[in-house]
Amino acid sequence: MTQGWVVVAGLGPGDDALVTPEVTAALAQATDVIGYIPYVARVAPRPGLTLHPTDNRVELDRAQHALDLAATGARVVIVSSGDPGVFAMASALFEALEARPDRHDTEIRILPGITAMLAAAARAGAPLGHDFCAINLSDNLKPFAEVERRLRHAARGGFAMAFYNPRSKSRPHQFGQVLEILRQECEPARLILFARAVSTPEERLTCVPLSEAQDSMADMRTVVIVGNEATRRVGRWIYTPRAVAP
Repeated sequence: MTQGWVVVAGLGPGDDALVTPEVTAALAQATDVIGYIPYVARVAPRPGLTLHPTDNRVELDRAQHALDLAATGARVVIVSSGDPGVFAMASALFEALEARPDRHDTEIRILPGITAMLAAAARAGAPLGHDFCAINLSDNLKPFAEVERRLRHAARGGFAMAFYNPRSKSRPHQFGQVLEILRQECEPARLILFARAVSTPEERLTCVPLSEAQDSMADMRTVVIVGNEATRRVGRWIYTPRAVAP
């Protein structure tokens, strides 16, 4: 039996024009596509391709399924939005692989994509032009106390910050706590960009000072970028200078 393979691919932030040719080629060769329902829906059906859409929070199940299919000779693509290595399926696949010594010889490739923070930053200008960090605000896989600890250290360290998963129906109040922490650690004029559904027809960008930021400005389709103390406006753009003042 021919050994199959597993590819973990990033579909980018939404616009098909931002899917890389490498990912498009892998999808054209695939026999099976696995992923969260809205991401699999972005893959066009065709003869010889089986789509396996699944609900949220079953990442390890998806990864196990992909490894098992590859063992039967299938060519499997696990799809993520953005980049699969940023709070997405690449790490879940290796977590599943670690527990499966019988699958350690599986051919695996990780194909990068344009993640939401980079698409949002490009739309706004260059708010991530100097040192920055990305923080997942969800407490599904870590306690909120750890979110708070990392947030305070990043703010005190002078980083620009990109926030993923800021506010959901199951976590409606936590982003308000995040804004309060920022107000404790940062000056009121610090710029915050709310970038919703970037590269889709529903795209909306809003940039306000921290003093005017409201938790209702974010949802699960929003990436939030907080500038550092030097981030500023130039015309309709915002950017963070490359140099740090002495």
